[in-house]
Amino acid sequence: MDLLNTLVEKGLRGESPTRAEALAVLATSDDDVLDVVAAAGKVRRRWFGRRVKLNYLVNLKSGLCPEDCSYCSQRLGSKSEILKYTWLKPDQAAAAAEAGVAGGAKRVCLVASGRGPTDRDVDRVSQTIAAIKEQNQDVEICACLGLLSDGQAQRLREAGADAYNHNLNTSEATYGDITTTHTYADRVSTVQQAQSAGMSACSGLIAGMGERDEDLVDVVFSLRELNPDSVPVNFLIPIEGTPLAGDWNLTPQRCLRILAMVRFVCPDVEVRLAGGREIHLRSLQPLALHLANSIFLGDYLTTEGQSGKDDLAMIADAGFEVEGTDTRTLPQHRADALAAAGGGCGSHGAEGGGCGPCGDAPQAVTEGDEPVAEPVAVAAVESHADLVAVRRRGAGTELPPNA
Repeated sequence: MDLLNTLVEKGLRGESPTRAEALAVLATSDDDVLDVVAAAGKVRRRWFGRRVKLNYLVNLKSGLCPEDCSYCSQRLGSKSEILKYTWLKPDQAAAAAEAGVAGGAKRVCLVASGRGPTDRDVDRVSQTIAAIKEQNQDVEICACLGLLSDGQAQRLREAGADAYNHNLNTSEATYGDITTTHTYADRVSTVQQAQSAGMSACSGLIAGMGERDEDLVDVVFSLRELNPDSVPVNFLIPIEGTPLAGDWNLTPQRCLRILAMVRFVCPDVEVRLAGGREIHLRSLQPLALHLANSIFLGDYLTTEGQSGKDDLAMIADAGFEVEGTDTRTLPQHRADALAAAGGGCGSHGAEGGGCGPCGDAPQAVTEGDEPVAEPVAVAAVESHADLVAVRRRGAGTELPPNA
């Protein structure tokens, strides 16, 4: 297929496809999905070999969020029967993190519900980072605390946070359809603040919220311009009690095409297979490892994931290996750029992409002279609500975590 040959050649050079080419990936048929995976897999191996980075989530504060994000079980007015608790103490969070590190996690992601942290919250998280790094000096710490205020990113960096996560989630044009209590621009600003403070930026998307192919391409190209070092690809978990509980729009084949498109657009970036992989990819999960070079180990914030033991077995059976703490994740040129960034221009790499805090803010990709693929009708997808399990173990409970 000429399209795939072109995309592989570009990806091996670290170049992004055109918008029309990205749309064409999403429009390929199920009959061609293995060819798409094989092509994108060549790009993945060029930059990341057969390594899989493991990340582990610790939910520091669960539920009772004042924001109204339609996909989230912790949202304002949520009727989801999730765990609800206030801030974990530093030693509790460190104990939860230790379970993930023992399971092979290289990065611990500290997440707290809410619009954004207060200065006191930043103090809490700083103490938690210190407690975790006292036990595991080499572990990476990524904070995910919502919208940041002036100076907070720098304080987190000084406390030892290596990265900051704040997802764009969907296209700028459709953002108001899923959230009304903050804006797409608010999210962009927070990612840029993290970059300006010298943290590695982590920002991704959620697929399966009823978006069009054009919306998926828009958000991924906006991410390419914003230029985070890692891009988590989440697949909507339709949790009972949320507005999107009945939205089952994804098939395993479509998930693979979405991951392949992200890999082609962001060839040298850590692409993370994130929430929802178990319920949407199901038995095709191992194929996704040929596209993503990073996954979450065990459970998510409010839902249960595949057992950590099964995650490790899947990686080994698929012929991949867990990335160690002594191995650099990013390609050399991106690692060098991040190391040189300090508190300056963010972590932009050599292969183009926008400069975070001092460049133009990323804009949604608009139609130009290139042909635009027609939207592909998606057939009704069977519900797999039986696979969605609310987390009842780990952080915030007396039960051991899944790692």
